[in-house]
Amino acid sequence: MADNFVNNNGKIISSDGYAIESRSRAYLYGDGVFESIRVFKGQIINLENHVARLIEGAKALKMRVPVFFTESFFQKHILDLMSRNGIDSGGRIRLSVDRISGGNYIPEQNEAIFFIEAYPIDTPDFELNSKGLEVDVYMDIKKYRSKLSNFKTKNGLIYIMAGITAKEKGIDELLIMNEDNGIIESSNSNLFVVSNGVLYTPGLEEGCLAGTMRMQVINLALKSGFKVYECTILPQNLLAADEVFLTNAIKGINWVVGYRTKRYFNNTSRKLVAMLNDHWENQIDGSHEHDLSSDD
Repeated sequence: MADNFVNNNGKIISSDGYAIESRSRAYLYGDGVFESIRVFKGQIINLENHVARLIEGAKALKMRVPVFFTESFFQKHILDLMSRNGIDSGGRIRLSVDRISGGNYIPEQNEAIFFIEAYPIDTPDFELNSKGLEVDVYMDIKKYRSKLSNFKTKNGLIYIMAGITAKEKGIDELLIMNEDNGIIESSNSNLFVVSNGVLYTPGLEEGCLAGTMRMQVINLALKSGFKVYECTILPQNLLAADEVFLTNAIKGINWVVGYRTKRYFNNTSRKLVAMLNDHWENQIDGSHEHDLSSDD
């Protein structure tokens, strides 16, 4: 098996041999933010939005973010790591920004460092899951709304606990609620509900993650003539829905087949996956055409 490498704040090291730095705040306190980024047919997609949310999240954690932490800066490092790890088709990137080591709960300083991982995945484009997901509502822990709710911070315990509980129940996913019992997301995805051809999704003020794929699906749906509303989703809305699907940056769209005794179709999610693939194929083709014209 070929070596796999990671980028630790600009230093390339083997993923088998890297160690957590002493007093790492990301390890000790979850003091950081991260993004999961998809490689689609060899191309990094949606990087601009991922980096924007990453930097916004780091600043919300009161880190001092270097001015050179830009889209082009991270793109260069990601492409280098993809090349080293032999990723030329489908891939998954994890880009982290953490507060520099030192201090206990109160940090000694607020400078930021970065860490990049890159792994291949089997599918070069987005594929709708052949078997629909079985879901239920997670009752044990609520996600309370705060100024950090919309960011991917490294405090992921509620998602871990929801995932473990789903596995114990023998289902695929549990849906997480806020303090008002509004359903906001799953353990790893944003939530969409379809009723009478209209898409509904929790608004960001409900406390859900501001998912990059969530926004892309909203934009694609609106462009294609769907009505989309951001609103409160309650458990009874799931029972009245025609379809339910989940979105995240890596998998794209996953359709849900059942919530308790309720069964769903996947007509809308199937159309949206096709739109998603068409969109990124057109983006890549357009980029290639631009590159060729630049060589003239």
